Amino acid sequence: MLYAAYEACNNLMRPVRALASNGRSWLARLASGAGAGDRPGGIAAAYEMLAQTALTHSRPSFAVDSVRIGDRTVPVREEALCTTSFGTLVRFAKDVDMPQPRVLLVAPLSGHFATLLRNTVEVLLPEHDVYITDWHNARDAPLSEGRFGLDEYIDHIVKFIETMGPGAHVVAVCQSCVQVLAAVALLAEDASPLQPASMTLMAGPVDARINPTKVNELATSKPIEWFQRNLIATVPRVYPGAGRRVYPGFVQLAAFMSMNVDRHVKAHIEMHRMLADGEREKADVLKAFYDEYFAVLDLDADFYLETVQRVFQEYHLARGMLECHGRSVNPAAIRRTALLTVEGERDDICSVGQTLAAHDLCSGLRPYMKRHHMQAGVGHYGVFSGKRWATQISPILKNTILAAS
Repeated sequence: MLYAAYEACNNLMRPVRALASNGRSWLARLASGAGAGDRPGGIAAAYEMLAQTALTHSRPSFAVDSVRIGDRTVPVREEALCTTSFGTLVRFAKDVDMPQPRVLLVAPLSGHFATLLRNTVEVLLPEHDVYITDWHNARDAPLSEGRFGLDEYIDHIVKFIETMGPGAHVVAVCQSCVQVLAAVALLAEDASPLQPASMTLMAGPVDARINPTKVNELATSKPIEWFQRNLIATVPRVYPGAGRRVYPGFVQLAAFMSMNVDRHVKAHIEMHRMLADGEREKADVLKAFYDEYFAVLDLDADFYLETVQRVFQEYHLARGMLECHGRSVNPAAIRRTALLTVEGERDDICSVGQTLAAHDLCSGLRPYMKRHHMQAGVGHYGVFSGKRWATQISPILKNTILAAS
C-alpha cells in the first residue's frame, strides 16, 4: 500500500506540474514582451519551483566529461568494468602519461545515487585513477536475481577490489564504512595479495554507540519488527523488480528532510527569491543540489533491515560480532592496509567518535599506519563535498594514498 499510495500521488501531481510549467513559460513570454527582462517575478518563480517538485528514480549523469591536469584539459569517459543486477564498478578513464594511484570510492547505499559523490570524484580525478561503486535502484532488480543484504554488499566490495587488482586504495563514505572495513578485514585474514594499500573511512558509523545522533536514536527507539511493518513496501508490477521487498527511496528522503526541515524551507524560500529577482546563476546552483537530492533509489529490504539491526541497533562490528555468510569479521587481522579516518565537527548524521572507533578495532596496525582527521566547521556532506573537502580534507587523503602507494 505504501508504494501504491506514492505512485497515486505522483500521478495526480503530474498534470499539476505540467500546468505550472506551461504557466511559467507563458509568464516568461509575457514579461519579455513587456520589457521586464530577466526578472520573472514571484508568481513565475513559484510556477517554476512547482514544476520541478517531482522525485526522479534514475541515476543522474556524473557530468564529469573532462579534467584539468597541469596545463591541459583531458577528456574523461565512464567505463563499466564489472556489473551485477545491484551495482556497477565504474571507472572514470582518462589518457595520461604516467600511471596514477587507483582509488575505489565506495558510495553509501542510503537512498541516493552514487552521483552524490560527484564533487568527491572531481577533486580526486586529476591525480588519481578513480573508480566508484554505482549502486542500482533495487526496484529494477528482478526477483530471480536473489537477495541483496549486508553480506552481499560486502561481497560486491571484495569483487570490485579484485577487479581493480593489487595495490588499489579504497575510500568509504558514510554508511559504507562498516562494509568496507569488513571487506578489507576478510581479505587480510585470507592473506590476499589484493589487500588495499590504504583504506579511508569518512563519516561512517563504525560504532554508532558513540555520541548518538537523531539517526541513531531513531534506529534504537523501535524494534526491528516496527521497521519491517511500517517502512518496507513491495515493488509494483510495472517495474522490473516487481514483487521485491524494498525500503523506498522516497521514504528515506522524507526522513532526511525531516531532520532539517527549517534548513530546507529556508533554502527553498531563498531559491524563490533568486528566481523572482532574476538571479538565475545563483538559483541554478541551489536547484542543481536539490535535483540531485531528489533523485532517489530503493534499497533492498534485506539490506536495509540488516543494516538497521546489525549496525545501528546491535553494533555487530564494534562488539566483535559481525559475520559475513557465517564467517567472523576480524579487523585486527588488517596489518598491511594504512588507515585514515575523517570526521566532521558538526556532523549530525554520524557524530564525532563513531568513525574514529576503527582505530581501536584495527589493533593489528602499527601506530604510524593510522591517522585521524577531524575537520572543524563542517557537517556530514562537508566531509566529502565542498570547499573544505577540496582544500583541507582531500590533501590529507592524497598524502595518505601517496605514502601507502
